[in-house]
Amino acid sequence: MSHTAPSITDESPDFSLVLGGPIFQLLRRSHLSGDALELLHRRIVAIVLVAWLPLLLLSMVGGNLLAGTVRLPFLHDIEAHVRLLVALPVLIAAELIVHSRIRPVVKAFLTRRIVREQDLPRFLAAIDSATHLRNSVPVELGLLVLVFTIGQWLWRSQIALGASTWYAIPQAGSMHLTTAGYWYKFVSIPIFQFVLLRWYLRFFIWFRFLWKVSRLDLHLIPTHPDRAGGLAFLGKSSYAFSPILFAQGALLAGVIASRVLYGSESLLAFKMEVGGFIGLFLVLILAPLTMFTPQMARAKRKGLAEYGLLANRYVDGFEQKWVIGDAAEGDELMGTGDIQSLADLGNSYAAVKEMRAVPFGLEDIGRLAAATAVPLLPLGLTVFSLEEMVMRIVKILF
Repeated sequence: MSHTAPSITDESPDFSLVLGGPIFQLLRRSHLSGDALELLHRRIVAIVLVAWLPLLLLSMVGGNLLAGTVRLPFLHDIEAHVRLLVALPVLIAAELIVHSRIRPVVKAFLTRRIVREQDLPRFLAAIDSATHLRNSVPVELGLLVLVFTIGQWLWRSQIALGASTWYAIPQAGSMHLTTAGYWYKFVSIPIFQFVLLRWYLRFFIWFRFLWKVSRLDLHLIPTHPDRAGGLAFLGKSSYAFSPILFAQGALLAGVIASRVLYGSESLLAFKMEVGGFIGLFLVLILAPLTMFTPQMARAKRKGLAEYGLLANRYVDGFEQKWVIGDAAEGDELMGTGDIQSLADLGNSYAAVKEMRAVPFGLEDIGRLAAATAVPLLPLGLTVFSLEEMVMRIVKILF
């Protein structure tokens, strides 16, 4: 009885960037998540209520809810509400989006036969390595340590507006936390920071996996109509991270709004920060994809050489037959397949010439930039009227 070696299509790696880790297991046991990230609404409501609702109640008890002796009461703190009621839910919901969109990307390396048969063990080893890092207990414990050390120091060093707020009151040259402030500092802020840091960890895991894949001898096709040798799906996969970019943009918008409305700062003073912020996150998401550039460039050079040689041989034969006059008597040029073959060869050569050196295009850059910038648009209403802002956006787009 003979046995055949398994084909590359027989392997079905089922890798999820988010479906694992000690926190995920904790959420499952507390019935806040299913095996495939079900119960999303329950998870969002529970986490947001723990992070935000006590602040509302404690501020109410402390008399800092809407008015009182502080300059910034709780309900007026745009930054806190955006962080806990907008950015935090979006970051939690993004797990389901990334889970559903990244899994097919990993499988596409096999179904599209980009990974060659001989490199299959190394590809599966890269998946195993990413899974191990994703599920690491020490790594997530390390994130918690960062949150309660560097995270606390960063929050304290950036504490508010230098004025009395619902969470801290200046006394004798220092800031003294209110009761709500203690919950904000030791519960709400750590929850948000941990969720955000875990996304940065996932970025690292994903790009580390792609780096390992980019070291393989990939089967790239220079004539592929996606103009990326068959890797354009990687650029499209970056859309899965749009919610994280949106959450980051919302967080920045909340910070700027607080400074403009309660810190007497000008919105235009933040234009460099906004531009740099958008650029930074575009680089964070797209720059790692340039790891595939050497192989893509090599595939393009090889394709130009091979199709150039093929074209030279074909057009030489075409010239001999139809131009110099060696065609058999009675042959008609009209309707012959030679003309169509010549056109097809020209199209193939043009496709190779148009092949990009990166697996993403201007459309991908624009969409990711828009996802980051959208939460910042309402800030324009503090400077321009709605009509003026709409007209400015229309001029930029058209």
